[in-house]
Amino acid sequence: MAHAITSGSPARLGAQFDGEGVNFAIFSAHASKIELCLFSPDGHRETTRLALPERTGDIWHGYVTGLQPGTLYGYRAHGVYAPERGHRFNPNKLLLDPYTRELRGAWRNDPATLGYDRSSSAEDLSFDSRDSAPFVPRSVISDPVIFAACARPSGTPWDETLIYEAHVKGLTQRHPDVAEGLRGTYDGLASDAVIDHLHRIGVTAIELMPVHALINDGFLLEKGLTNYWGYNTIGFFAPEPRYFGPAGFAGFRQMVERFHAAGIEVLLDVVYNHTAEGDHRGPTLSFRGLDNASYYRLLSGQPRYYVNDTGTGNTVNVSHPHVLRMVMDSLRFWVECMGVDGFRFDLATTLAREDHGFDAHGGFLDALRQDPVLAGTKLIAEPWDIGPGGYRLGQFPPKFAEWNDAYRDTVRRFWRGDVHSAQELGARLLGSAGEFDRGGRRAWSSVNFIAAHDGFTLADITRYSRRHNEANGESNQDGHHANYSDNCGVEGPTTDPEIATRRVQRQRNMLATLFVSQGTPMLLSGDELGQSQKGNNNAYCQDNELTWLDWPEADVEMTAFVAELTALRKRHPALRQSRFLHAALRPKDGLPDVEWSDFDGHPLNWRDPGLSSFCVTLRGSAEIATHLQSDDVVFVVFNRSDAAAQVRCPPAPAGRAWVCAFDSTLGEDGQAVVSADGVTVSGPSVVLLTLTDAAGSA
Repeated sequence: MAHAITSGSPARLGAQFDGEGVNFAIFSAHASKIELCLFSPDGHRETTRLALPERTGDIWHGYVTGLQPGTLYGYRAHGVYAPERGHRFNPNKLLLDPYTRELRGAWRNDPATLGYDRSSSAEDLSFDSRDSAPFVPRSVISDPVIFAACARPSGTPWDETLIYEAHVKGLTQRHPDVAEGLRGTYDGLASDAVIDHLHRIGVTAIELMPVHALINDGFLLEKGLTNYWGYNTIGFFAPEPRYFGPAGFAGFRQMVERFHAAGIEVLLDVVYNHTAEGDHRGPTLSFRGLDNASYYRLLSGQPRYYVNDTGTGNTVNVSHPHVLRMVMDSLRFWVECMGVDGFRFDLATTLAREDHGFDAHGGFLDALRQDPVLAGTKLIAEPWDIGPGGYRLGQFPPKFAEWNDAYRDTVRRFWRGDVHSAQELGARLLGSAGEFDRGGRRAWSSVNFIAAHDGFTLADITRYSRRHNEANGESNQDGHHANYSDNCGVEGPTTDPEIATRRVQRQRNMLATLFVSQGTPMLLSGDELGQSQKGNNNAYCQDNELTWLDWPEADVEMTAFVAELTALRKRHPALRQSRFLHAALRPKDGLPDVEWSDFDGHPLNWRDPGLSSFCVTLRGSAEIATHLQSDDVVFVVFNRSDAAAQVRCPPAPAGRAWVCAFDSTLGEDGQAVVSADGVTVSGPSVVLLTLTDAAGSA
């Protein structure tokens, strides 16, 4: 069938079906011609090639009457092929529409997908004339009906939020109560079995590792591995098809709706800092072929090469207005059309870097903060990259929360027994005010975690003193060097009951520390089950039983312990305050909102080089108006010693008494005992006391 093309409109980018035909619009500032390619329903045959007839500014556009949703298409961009000048146009390479919402087919690791001849001595300066169409996915014209705007609930306040970082497949692939046909899918993720588990452990927000359309790295495929984590995006508007279940594309939106009905928010880990096209030797799949010099940051004076602030080969140029527009359009799409509640920005420093360096008031961050669609969403920054001045913990604007790796490292070091770590832990317990208490930010800005996808699991922090990444095929040279872990006497699994008990106790102590800290707690999926990755601290390419949660072997006692901790945090507002605590005196009673003491009840000597155990009393912030202030008071004991200790409690108000509300000690025999002289705690442990009236009711 012959198709005629008319000028169309530049107003909306992508392929827009209006009931009679489709408007196509795509950005390129440097192309000389852009061709629309239509394909047969099976995607195997290119049936039509039409040059977009109109250019308005840098938007090329055209309208084709009669096309229907489901039609497969792609683009070919003509222009100068001059890598030394930053241009890599090659019309032999079929390109994905950056705005496509659906993909059909998969990328295959074939030399034809490269814009250059890999066998040439000129390397990427050479030109390859092979057609890449047989080896790359197709864009799909979507039915707008399935993207109708959806309502979102108001969401959970930050100070009541518990984030659960999870992988769509890893969470469900081995779950015996998820139907076999739903395992590893969006459909299975929102199954009753998973939601019931999340409810049990108090999760209010599930943060999904990347679900934007991605490809597997060629070097991984050559080793028989895959990009399991998914930090290799090629489509910023399309859900990754490998997680489709019986409902197909609709399964994603249905998943979000089910989570919302269960009172659980959905956050997406998004990768806008780089794309799957890699460095100058990577494939030409979309952005590189459409306008390499606009979509990417290129080295000044050497535009053949890419700025590599991300460590992945390229860096997306969000300083360019049209690239920034694409990212903002993508974010709004996932909120308005897919219903998600927020985003965790991978390598967020990259997105905030202007030509002069990191800028908390740069274009991207300003655009995010002023956008009315994104105003009610949760925004989380990973505040680092490998670029110059890349570590920016605490330097993002007030709307953001941030992953706090300093918290992670401090908690690990403290319970490992490192000297001077007690002083650092004191700051971390109060929301890392030194980093975050500026510009009106709140204590929830610190996203506290002990483990995340990148690094050891909680169990492995106590089982391995060094990484064991041999399965990744990189000679065990990948992954973090500094894990602040400790095998407790034996590297890896052990049958020694004393070592096993020591490991579990340390895990309990770290978890207890997490949930009594000011800030937003984040739990790595599987840590509540005792999940191990056998010492692999960079399992990005392990799509197998190493990373899939081992539900059949779950540690039910650890799960119950986490549920106890989340219930404790929910009961005690003093543990989850939005204001920072600075020992200011409260007008209500003249008492400081936070007090530090040693085991004898004396003010804590922070300068003591041997400090290893201490106590803290938490009251409602002095900044809160008296009539709004909670009466909740907690006294928390951190005993790092192996020996039991007698601890003097603060004086209780008249008619009130201290009672033990929580003890991290494993087993019943060592539980804390409160008496008139104070409290006897086991070691090592975390114990929390609260006040009750003399009659015994809390």
